[in-house]
Amino acid sequence: MTLDDLRVFVAVCRAGNLSAVARDLGCTQSAVSQHVKRLERETGISLLERQPRGAVPTEAGRILQEAASDSIAGLDLALRRLTNLVNGDVGSVRIATGATTVRHFMSEAIVAFRHRYPNVSLEFHTENSSRSCFDALTNSNLDLAWITIDSPVRGIEQRPVVDLPWALAVRADDPLAQRSRIEPADLLDTRLIRLPENSTSGMRLDDAFAKLGVRISSDTSVADWDAALLLAELGLGCAVVPALPGRLGSGEDRFHLRLVPIPALPPLSVGWAVRRWDALPPLARVFADTVGQRCAEGSTAQ
Repeated sequence: MTLDDLRVFVAVCRAGNLSAVARDLGCTQSAVSQHVKRLERETGISLLERQPRGAVPTEAGRILQEAASDSIAGLDLALRRLTNLVNGDVGSVRIATGATTVRHFMSEAIVAFRHRYPNVSLEFHTENSSRSCFDALTNSNLDLAWITIDSPVRGIEQRPVVDLPWALAVRADDPLAQRSRIEPADLLDTRLIRLPENSTSGMRLDDAFAKLGVRISSDTSVADWDAALLLAELGLGCAVVPALPGRLGSGEDRFHLRLVPIPALPPLSVGWAVRRWDALPPLARVFADTVGQRCAEGSTAQ
């Protein structure tokens, strides 16, 4: 059993397809299969169940996949830290983010970090949800993931950075734009632009409305917060969105858009996810702290 065997096996479990892994690795499907067969010979049990459209781990395979993923991630992290020790302030920080995260939460921090560490590479990997960020963090050598704080995830530590109040994004010429605050009941007759159903923020919003006994209707959905703001600006409806740092109360006049607070909705907590904070490479920790500091400054300014 070799480290390559385990890496290939974990990749197959994740992709669900031997040929896809072979393409990624630039080898033959037979070579990928040999790695898996070697593990099965040494463990004495079947690890993959072959299906017409791919392969899925057996119960034993899932046990090995979880253990191997944790071990490989820890080893990759250790090797990265050793590299940073050798090279000093030359290295890289790898971050998983959502589609709009960098613009709204990290732009100022990136500039500050780059001035301080001009030779450090920042690598951003875009994911479409917090759940996919968790998966990417678990199954690769990423350092950090920016996520909506969620229920505990095995092998992942979450650290809140900023709480985002909810607001109604509405055109300035809409009667609701003249209010100083919005109550959830005010939205009963309003057709809202819906956040993605599979997103943590969308599910949190649905749960909050349900607990308040408010049923919301919607005939338009979007892929992210920015798209919701754009459609609201175009007059295609109103959108309940997290008020990003520095935006709530700004009036958004140049966009003909107002963000009106909805205090009854509990804030949405966002922040960092890592495998282990105490094992985070120093450069990644500095970057995480820099983002946290800039977000705190933006929240104070609201």
